[in-house]
Amino acid sequence: MKFLVTGGAGFIGSAVIRHLVAEKRYTVLNVDCLTYAGNLASVDSVSGDPRYGFRKLDIRDRNGIQVALADFQPDVLLHLAAETHVDRSIESPAAFLETNILGTYQLLEAAHAYWRAAPSDIQNRFRFHHVSTDEVFGDLRPDDPPFSETTPYAPSSPYSASKASSDHLVKAWHRTYGLPATISHCSNNYGPYHFPEKLIPHMILNALSGQELPVYGDGRQVRDWLYVDDHARALSLIAERGRAGEAYNIGGLSERRNIDVVESLCAILDELAPSRRRPGLSAYKDLITFVKDRPGHDRRYAIDISKMKNELAWEPVETFETGLRKTVAWYLDNKQWWESILNGSYRLERMGSVA
Repeated sequence: MKFLVTGGAGFIGSAVIRHLVAEKRYTVLNVDCLTYAGNLASVDSVSGDPRYGFRKLDIRDRNGIQVALADFQPDVLLHLAAETHVDRSIESPAAFLETNILGTYQLLEAAHAYWRAAPSDIQNRFRFHHVSTDEVFGDLRPDDPPFSETTPYAPSSPYSASKASSDHLVKAWHRTYGLPATISHCSNNYGPYHFPEKLIPHMILNALSGQELPVYGDGRQVRDWLYVDDHARALSLIAERGRAGEAYNIGGLSERRNIDVVESLCAILDELAPSRRRPGLSAYKDLITFVKDRPGHDRRYAIDISKMKNELAWEPVETFETGLRKTVAWYLDNKQWWESILNGSYRLERMGSVA
């Protein structure tokens, strides 16, 4: 199979590409405009494979996307390109509307034109898969059942509202124009190559540098945590066997309070990197501090994965404990990757990238 992956230099996108090329032996074109969160070093392990290609391109550039589709002739357009950080969406929502809504619109138009003009064999197997988030459903009370695929939308932040909007566009293009599209909603991802602004890598790197570990509010916000390689497997299965017009929820079956997540990774660091603790610090958890909660902060997310299990025989392999240990160990062993982000040198690679 041939996959065109948007946002393939990002955290989840790079994990998907590594899985598709190295494990599935598929051919992949990585389309990414390399914003601040894009890092081609995240796909270094497959960049020399003849089945992998890269094109520097913004999804808002419909003509550029149309050329890429015509040149590459994919069986699947796997759409991961998005602005995703909630705090950034609160501070500067315009970029989220531009990329997540208008970018998805331009991509849908380009994909629709490609699909209609494609040979019948490609038409019959083509899929447009849109990767969304559980945040479009809002939040849950402590005793509420997990989100299902039919849970009503109730987004809380500019980020989740922009993703909800793009979901509706994908559904409309399927119903109105017949575009064979699927959608997935995932819970919080974590794992290697995660950009340092997100909770788990941010806490790991702050701890290693002896800085405070800032936890919003009371730290009792609950998230379901999904190891990124499990997510990559799920997306591959949906693209291969998912039913057009359907949505699929992908979760890690690992609900944890934010404070428990931070304390768990501190305990792992105490075990794996005691010598890197700041002088005079007896335990990494002593760096934890509580800060003012962010506006509109959802209290709980949880995902029902029954549909993925029953239709596609998927469930997560990693528990939160095994996945978090792998994640902490990776950051300890891959200082060069995250240091290049912290010191800004990774930007030079973005500036030098060509289509």
